[in-house]
Amino acid sequence: MKNKKSPYIVCFGEVLWDIFPSGERAGGAPFNVAYNTNRMGTEVRMLSKIGNDKLGDQLLDQIKNWNIPTDLIAVDQVHPTGTVLAQFDESGEAHYDIVQNVAWDFIEILPEHKEVIENADAFVFGSLAARNETSCKTLFQLLEWAKFKVFDVNFRPPFVDFELIKKLLHKTDLVKMNKAELRKIIDYLGEQYVDEETSVKHIQKYFDINEVVLTKGSKGARYFIGDNNFTFSAIPIEVADTVGSGDSFLAGFLHKRIQGKSPEEIMKQAVSLGAYITSKSGACPDYSYEEFRRFRESKTENHH
Repeated sequence: MKNKKSPYIVCFGEVLWDIFPSGERAGGAPFNVAYNTNRMGTEVRMLSKIGNDKLGDQLLDQIKNWNIPTDLIAVDQVHPTGTVLAQFDESGEAHYDIVQNVAWDFIEILPEHKEVIENADAFVFGSLAARNETSCKTLFQLLEWAKFKVFDVNFRPPFVDFELIKKLLHKTDLVKMNKAELRKIIDYLGEQYVDEETSVKHIQKYFDINEVVLTKGSKGARYFIGDNNFTFSAIPIEVADTVGSGDSFLAGFLHKRIQGKSPEEIMKQAVSLGAYITSKSGACPDYSYEEFRRFRESKTENHH
């Protein structure tokens, strides 16, 4: 009898350098999910593309140092490694200028992808990586192979194409979105926004999606499974910045979700990790699972 494989997830899409006033940081929403999932002790593979350039070499080195496999990160001989120019406003919210026609816009299907995707316990993707035809085509092919498809909506204007979002939602098993994204999707579907529950139910029915996660920042989060839903308040913390807080929330969520834990356990981990990363600077701060666990226990003893 073969040993049961350890569970793993695949994150698809952008890996890049976020260029902040204070310097560069490795980033990209799917990569932030991969980084924090890896910190949780869950195996993760990143499927992406970088340029054959200095920034690409530095990014690969950085990812290898973090013990995240790089075998599914291809090297593009033509297009440069992705960069994002990030600025913060007075309230600590980040604004991004996402450079176009970069390596991750041109992710192509490779023969080894099929088996990796078919055996993954979750396949995580966002809408930004589908802004270019090449990566978009690849994504739709990978979605045919994936058994549990997790769509992190992640609107990044001006790259918001509702026809595309709709097609992706039709392929999705679990969607994570924030309140603003929920309202935009409902609006696009020609529905009147009444309240969270009515809107989520409409999305579940329209797209035949069983699981919806709604994040609301300091107002907590909700997890809808079929006809049931669970509400969790946020953990009060001192905000360092909000970069990657939704991505880390999803990492905490998936870490417990693929282990088949209860909705309460899944959401406790998600809300705690989202808070922990928001209390640190950047989306991929250096921390150990033990440090996070101590934070979680100290914050959630009497927290629901």
